[in-house]
Formats: sequence, C-alpha cells, structure tokens
Amino acid sequence: MTTTTTPPAQAALSARRRWTVLAVCCLSMFLVGLDTTIVNVGLPAIGRGLDVGTRSLEWTVDAYTIVLAGLLISSGALADRFGRRRVFQCGLLVFGAASLVCAAAPSVDALVAARAVQGVGASMLSPVALAIVVNVMTDPKERAQAIGVWASVFGLSMALGPVTGGALVGVFGWRSLFWVNAPVIVIALVLSAVFVPESRGPRARRLDVPGQVLLTAVIGVWVGVLIEGPRIGWTSPAALVAYAVASAATVGFVGVEARRDEPLMDLRLFRSPVFSGAFLGAVAVFVALNVTLLLNTLYLQQGRGFTPLAAGVATLPMALGATVCAPWSGRLVGRVGPRLPLSLAGGFITAGGLCLIGLDRHTGVPLLLFAYFLIGIGFGFANAPITNTAVSGLPPARAGVAGAITSTARQLGSALGIAIAGGLVAHTGPVGLAQASRPGWFLVAGCGLLLLLMARASRSKG
Repeated sequence: MTTTTTPPAQAALSARRRWTVLAVCCLSMFLVGLDTTIVNVGLPAIGRGLDVGTRSLEWTVDAYTIVLAGLLISSGALADRFGRRRVFQCGLLVFGAASLVCAAAPSVDALVAARAVQGVGASMLSPVALAIVVNVMTDPKERAQAIGVWASVFGLSMALGPVTGGALVGVFGWRSLFWVNAPVIVIALVLSAVFVPESRGPRARRLDVPGQVLLTAVIGVWVGVLIEGPRIGWTSPAALVAYAVASAATVGFVGVEARRDEPLMDLRLFRSPVFSGAFLGAVAVFVALNVTLLLNTLYLQQGRGFTPLAAGVATLPMALGATVCAPWSGRLVGRVGPRLPLSLAGGFITAGGLCLIGLDRHTGVPLLLFAYFLIGIGFGFANAPITNTAVSGLPPARAGVAGAITSTARQLGSALGIAIAGGLVAHTGPVGLAQASRPGWFLVAGCGLLLLLMARASRSKG
C-alpha cells in the first residue's frame, strides 16, 4: 500500500544527505525572507530614484507579499501533484528572472509589476521547501529539529534584510537590492538538481480555481484598501465599493470552500483552537515585524536624516536577537513544547513596542537599539513554535498545504503590517513623523500580547 508514496524511498537517505537537503531548502527560504524585508530600507532611495511618494513605495513591498500570500496554498498543492523539486526549481527560475526585471525597472509601475511576478516565484519556494524537508525527515524528532532550523533561517533572513539592504543601497544603489538575488538563485538551482530528491503527495488533489481567485481577491482588496485609504478617504465612494467587494469576496470564499470536497483551504481546520491560534500568531508576529521595519526606515531616514546604511545598521540588534534566539527556540519546542518560547516571544515583543510609544524626534539612539533588540528576541522565539504547531495540525500527506497555510499567515501579516504602518505616516512630514508613528508601536505591543494569550492557551509537552 505504500509503494505509490515517496516516504519509503526518502527514508533510505543518509543523515548527511537529509541535512544537505535541508540546507538547500533553507538557502531558498533565506532568499524569500530576505526579499520580504530587504526593500524596506531602500524605499526612500527608490522613491527619489523613481520620483514617487510613500503610497507607491508601499506597493513595491506589498505587491510581492500580496501575490505571495494569495498563491502559496495552490503552489503547495501543485508541488504535491506534479513534483516538489520540479515546482521548486520552476519557482527559482521565475523568482530570478523577475529579480532582474526589478533591477532594470524604468518606472514604479514596472517595478511593482515585476515585484508581483517575484511573488509568483516565491510562492513556489516557501511551502514547497518545507514540504521537501518534512518528507525527507521521516523521524518525528529529527523532523521537529529540521522545522525549527527552517523556521529559524526564515525568521533570520527577514531580520537581516534591512541590514543587508542598507549596505547594498549605500554602496551600489537601490537596484542592487535585486541584482544580488542572481548568484544565489544559480547556486540553489545547481544544489537542488544534485541533492534534492523528487517527491509527490500520495494522492493528487484537484486545483480549486474559484477558491484561488477569491482568496487572492480577499487579500488583495483588503490590503489595497489599507494602502489607498489615506489617499481616497475612508468613507469615499471608492472606499465603500472596495469594502463591499472585499466583504463579498470573503463571504464567497467561505461559501465556496465549505462546499468543495477538496478545498483550497480546509476551513474545518480552524475549528481547532490550536491551529487557529498558530495562524493568528503567525499573522501577529509578522505584522509586528513589518510595522517595526517600515517605521524604523521612514523615521530614521526621513525624520532624522540617517543614511540607508545607518538605518540598516540600526536594526542589527534586532537581527542579533533573532539569530541567537531562533535556534534556541527550536530546541525548546522539541524539549518542553511551545508554551515557554511563545511566552518569551510575546513578552519581548510587547516590551519592545512599549519602549517606543513615546517616540519623538530626539529619542535617544540607545533606547531605539534596545527596543529593536527586544523585538528581535521576541521574533526569534516566535517562529519555531508557531511553525511546528501549524504543521502538526495537518496530516503528514498534506505537507505542501501545511507549509503553505503557515506561510500564507506570515505573508498576510507582512502585507498588513506594511499597509498599516504606511497609512500612519503617508501624509506626514519629517517633523511630525515620530508622533504619527506612535499608534504603530501600540500595535506592535498588542501583537506581543496576543502571543502571550496564545501561549497561555497552549499545552506544554508531556
């Protein structure tokens, strides 16, 4: 009965080969995570280079995350059906080609369109990489460790994005933010061809085209309203139409998914408090991270005159906190369960947000660095328990979909965070930028409190 599935063959892989496969997948995930945040610190330079304002700059970030969030689940299902390595390599090629177009974009419209195509490629990397890892690591304990490493690398890449971006913009200009992807893509393609075995789900699932269209509409319209709301007016006719379209798409998505035998997203999973908590927790973590990164970029560069490199360096404490605590979190999940690392994540993120609720133009740099360090620690502790909980909430045969749902929550949080933070300061000059950003820091603290509630509801191991 198991001859039609892939796990028996994969179980024969040596330990060295299995961990090499993990390394290859982590390389691609590092790239996807890096591109989610690397552009943030370069936004002012992109704005000057293409002569656009904050609203257009938000779209250069959210065009990527909206498409990525909308397509993740379908990409995971395609990988289970047609082959995970094949889809993974296709994603690398699309991502790499779009990166080159981004680097050469003559206008903001071209850049936004290319960023959307980048999101298409990234959607074929994120869930598929996790599915490959889950299917190669057949031992439950080893699998938990691998998921912890995977989540740590993804989180670390997002934390390092501003530092890397600041260095690239400062030395080579904003277009280097996209050229840098090319050599990494080539390396990942070669390594995946050599080391990553092909695998498929035990049973092919039909694509849910109506569900896919509706999910993309739900995410895109709601985030679009948040971005465009300050410009068009929250109660303008255009905004009211957008609310109606978004609401109808949401109701339609729930209705379609409830009636399908093989839905894009099995909504019954959300009846489980554990799974729902993991999904909401992932959204909250990435809202907090992206609000922090965008407000930091705009506050330091536009409000206080920092260079892109200096603004990127200011996030080093955040990257340090994530680097140290992410692998530690993975080990804690394996030993004692998710409650402790989630509690630590929530506590540190809350403390970091509260440090900055009184931000002004003269706030001391040590306080800024300390707050970013706290948020980085919280971010590092959060990813492993959330990822492990969400993946454990689905059958192993649905590994591609499991990874996709987790990643969808992350990217949804990223898109919402950028839209909310940008909306707070979109029409504010350098003098009032600090005060306008204060609600954002309350939001960061609130996301930390949500993680604390999630930790309280979770169960310790054993």
